Amino acid sequence: MRRAACLLTLLLSVTVARADHATALDVCFNYSCLTTQTVLYSEAHISSLRNELQLANDAAEERLRLQDAIARMYRWAGEQTPIHVDRAGDFLDDGAYGRMDCIDHAHTTERMLEALQAAGALRFHRAAGIERRRSWLIMQHFSATIEQNDGGGRWAVDTWFRDHAEPAVVMDIETWKDGGYPDE
Repeated sequence: MRRAACLLTLLLSVTVARADHATALDVCFNYSCLTTQTVLYSEAHISSLRNELQLANDAAEERLRLQDAIARMYRWAGEQTPIHVDRAGDFLDDGAYGRMDCIDHAHTTERMLEALQAAGALRFHRAAGIERRRSWLIMQHFSATIEQNDGGGRWAVDTWFRDHAEPAVVMDIETWKDGGYPDE
């Protein structure tokens, strides 16, 4: 009887461990990463993102699919943190707890890209760090970036331009550095 109880306990612990393969990453908010909170993406979340991104036939299609994948990751993060209040830019959510500036977005998006990369979801790109652009010496803006695996270029993956959980802007890095803005 004692042996059966030990075996049952062992089986239950293995089942719980298998069901608990969540991906944790830190989301930062309240401007300049003043506040950080860990969010969990279930194995089902990551699997659905990987399956969606794996449908891409080439790098251009992967970038298009990545816009929505990052949006979904933000949506799920907004269910666990106050970042759901975030609005495009820095002024529409001024003073709200959970607001995000470009520094918050760049760091959070970079962590999301790294999580997708670690999960094997990116086939044509890799996470490539955070980039900064400057204009008029004072103004600066930050974004996460990806690099095409075959040397085909770098891309800004910028979520700051749009409201919470809307598709990310994926823009050629040189256009972005020159002050490019989506929908121009």
